[in-house]
Amino acid sequence: MVALRYDSYKIKLHFKFLESTILQFRSDINGLRAIAVIGVVLFHFNASWMSGGFAGVDVFFVISGFLMTGIIFREIEKEKFSVLKFYIARANRIIPALAVLCIVLLVFGWFYLTPFGHRDLGKHVGSSIGFFSNIIYMGEAGYFDAASHKKWLLHTWSLSVEWQFYIVYPLVLVVMRKFMPVKTMKATVLLGTVLGFIYCIIVTYKWPNAAYYLLPTRAWEMMIGGVAYLYPLALKEERKKLVERFGFVLIIGSYLFISKETPWPGYLAIFPVLGSFLIIQGQRNDSFITSNIISQKIGAWSYSIYLWHWPIVVAIYYFSLNEMFIYLGIVLSVLLGFLSNKFIENIKFRVDFGHLSSYLKCKPLYMALFVGVLGGGNYAYINYRFINLPDVEKYDVAQSKYGYCFTGAVGFLKNNTSCLIGNIEKKANVLIFGDSFLGHYEPLLQKVALELDISMLSLTSASCFPSFSNSDYGKVGNAYIAQCLMNRKFAKKHIDDFDTIILSVRWDAFRRSDIDYSNEVYEFVNYLVEKGKNVIFLPAPTIFHANIGEKYKETLLSDDEFDIKNYLIDESNNHYNIEKSRELLVSIPTLENFISIPKSLLYPEDTFDHKGNNIPYSADGGHISILGAERMLSTIKNNGVYDRIKPLLIQ
Repeated sequence: MVALRYDSYKIKLHFKFLESTILQFRSDINGLRAIAVIGVVLFHFNASWMSGGFAGVDVFFVISGFLMTGIIFREIEKEKFSVLKFYIARANRIIPALAVLCIVLLVFGWFYLTPFGHRDLGKHVGSSIGFFSNIIYMGEAGYFDAASHKKWLLHTWSLSVEWQFYIVYPLVLVVMRKFMPVKTMKATVLLGTVLGFIYCIIVTYKWPNAAYYLLPTRAWEMMIGGVAYLYPLALKEERKKLVERFGFVLIIGSYLFISKETPWPGYLAIFPVLGSFLIIQGQRNDSFITSNIISQKIGAWSYSIYLWHWPIVVAIYYFSLNEMFIYLGIVLSVLLGFLSNKFIENIKFRVDFGHLSSYLKCKPLYMALFVGVLGGGNYAYINYRFINLPDVEKYDVAQSKYGYCFTGAVGFLKNNTSCLIGNIEKKANVLIFGDSFLGHYEPLLQKVALELDISMLSLTSASCFPSFSNSDYGKVGNAYIAQCLMNRKFAKKHIDDFDTIILSVRWDAFRRSDIDYSNEVYEFVNYLVEKGKNVIFLPAPTIFHANIGEKYKETLLSDDEFDIKNYLIDESNNHYNIEKSRELLVSIPTLENFISIPKSLLYPEDTFDHKGNNIPYSADGGHISILGAERMLSTIKNNGVYDRIKPLLIQ
């Protein structure tokens, strides 16, 4: 009993500085943290347990907004608010535990990650400790993509959003205070919250990835926490219990019924956010839901649990560990969270400084600087080692950042419906229409178009098989679907403007237990052929389990011999791709205006000789590299394919 009282006392001391807006420790808010982190942890370790557990981050945002608004307004009303002191307090709270995690990961990466993996880790460490990782991740891939399990610090995007809010929010309030009374400021925060929610809904459906990662669409979630502080509800005890329970139902309902296929944060985000708002408004410090000993402990350790759990999840995927390690991983996350809270978070750093220059004595700022230099230096050093590799910039997949048209729609939607290759001064008579397994052929098609002095319109986006329907693979994020539908709408409207259509797909990508979209592709090709269009169908490449491009570049650095046969080939996928290509040939009558080119005529082997090196065509284990696609021009000229497709392209 004495031990429990002592632990409770320590928890209260730990949060006293953070919850200085109120007269007593809010056990309900501490318990709400536990609800938030439990949802996130269970979702990340096994999404089937809690398909919407990622909404726990939204709960964290509401809590943060409530606490920060309280700190700021309380001091503003007393005319004692210091922006610098506020920033230092936040740095003391967030940076030390994050810095330790980053250092541990960099050491781990030195021994266990590939050079490319360690390079990317360095970039992510720098952006995480600099609190702009949300921007970096938005430009790389969607949060729910398979590639996310290769990013050891992906979860720090939410810390970056919070820190950006901490920077902007107090400055805006301080400026507002110079022009308006506190009462008007409160009303403005309320209005801003409503407008922010509306803006969030619009952007979620227009630019999904940006909506997920960036502050402008997340700020309303923190501001509604501020509204809870500024407009507390005076409730009777029985009403408090009802409000709290309704809020709890909204949060748990979100965890159970929302999934990664849900556009987020759209209008449905109101449920976990409103649920958090109601629990805070309930102000029930004696609640069984939030005030039990487990909730209080987990809540106290929640920040550190959040920090450590995701790298453990990634490690399970990275080392291909079995299901047993999921349960061990959860236990380890809690243990490391406890240790981090006890020995790192509880360190009391100085907050009050006498004059401006004395703020330079803030130790967490030096921690951030040290870790940032370490991560950035690591990234720069490994990049320097790669800079002299032959044509290294062409080992990647052709995409917009290299001047090509293909877009993966990982950030904002891109209206590439006017993106031309070849002689761009001419009107395009050829349409390139398909998914990334057509987009990667753009370097080849670019060379062909330039030699024939024609223009081609490239309309390719990730996971978008050629069709006019609204169907998608059913396994990708909303950004991909939105980009795909934009492309299809344009193609359907303008299909008569083109004489020749070039198509390709990765056949195995849209196999599902309930439906096979192959028939849609067959029907679309038949539609084009019957319409009198020339159709050129390019093959899907060899699929590998490993990232072949990275493996090859690593052997160049180590002077090891590269042998593509050392890497397992996914025979089932390759067989399926070949089988579906043959089915397509059978389904289309033998016509002069339809050509399906087999893989053996584009590249008979999976490697080729380049400047004395045996280089793989594959850039990443699936897609063809820029260098590989360019190489194909000489191949098709030698085997007659070039002369065969030429009449279809210059009509």
